Amino acid sequence: MMLDRPHHQSLAATGKPVLTLVTGKNGSEQTAIPAYTMAARVLHWITALFILLMIPLGVMIANGWGGSQKDLLYDLHRSLGAVLILILVLRLFYRLANPPLPLPNDIPAMQQRAANMTHWSLYALLIAQPFVGWAATSAYPAAITVFGWFKLPSIWPANRALSEWLFSVHRWIAFAIVFLVVTHIAAVLHHHFVRKDCVLMRMITG
Repeated sequence: MMLDRPHHQSLAATGKPVLTLVTGKNGSEQTAIPAYTMAARVLHWITALFILLMIPLGVMIANGWGGSQKDLLYDLHRSLGAVLILILVLRLFYRLANPPLPLPNDIPAMQQRAANMTHWSLYALLIAQPFVGWAATSAYPAAITVFGWFKLPSIWPANRALSEWLFSVHRWIAFAIVFLVVTHIAAVLHHHFVRKDCVLMRMITG
């Protein structure tokens, strides 16, 4: 059976699986498919969990609130960042190979473009951020031990001045990520509670 993805009709309902009817080329056959696959949803929420863990860790480290646990917080932050690189690369390749269904047609085109810009900006910043931190730590120089299992290789020669500059860039990227995450969450909540559409449920139930 040949399916024509562009011809689809949403079956969204709050609290229920968000499915889309995809009509066959002959117009007589339909099948219900999710907006996001299970793998895409799992990768999304794992990424969200890592971000929610790393942001407060970064704030504590930047403000020297770790006390005697400062080194432990540094190691945890770096370890999570190292794992996040793998998750983000996997997620990016998976998304390119398995793109989600388009947003519902009743969402204005400007909002759809804004959503796409936010998503891809987050991808770019989230991938760049751990590499900037890795380079800054290498230039400091300091070792990055991933959960005490192994050490990452240095990716930049020792250069304390460059390290300070990279850590500053790292901090500003973090601010940009927080801004985009808050914007993303606010938009999703607006869709769910004000517009009462299926946008949030697409990432929960598919």
